[in-house]
Amino acid sequence: MTQSMVSSQVKNLGLGGGEEKTEEATPADPAAAAGMTREEYEEYQKQVVEEKMERDADFLHKKAERATLRVCLREKYRLPKSEQDENLIQMAGDDVDVPEELLKMVDEDATEEEEKDSILGQMQNLQNMDMDQIKEKAQATLTEIKSKAEEKCSVM
Repeated sequence: MTQSMVSSQVKNLGLGGGEEKTEEATPADPAAAAGMTREEYEEYQKQVVEEKMERDADFLHKKAERATLRVCLREKYRLPKSEQDENLIQMAGDDVDVPEELLKMVDEDATEEEEKDSILGQMQNLQNMDMDQIKEKAQATLTEIKSKAEEKCSVM
């Protein structure tokens, strides 16, 4: 009787003989831990895997679209090609197109640049400039160059 009292006290303290509780606390079946039947748990796992694969595919497609846009911009501005972008496009497949929204943004930027590059655009920029400010900057630069030249050259 004293032995059973002592052993129950020791079990309560966790010093020994508590192996039975740990086996009961952790079920061997993950479905039982989630509160589902085996079939429900397997179906749930399939759905989780399918959703993850779908998200990954969408993410890869978006990355490929961005890479396609970068390739287009590199071609437009004659910048060096990126192997990383080309690899991304190949991984996603050749059916990757640039999203329409991004194309609209690029086209708007292109038209703005064309307007700035034209003669009329340059004339408008001249009208927006303050001529007095330009004259002051030019005179200040000229006097600065003269003073530096006088310091370096003893003839002047």
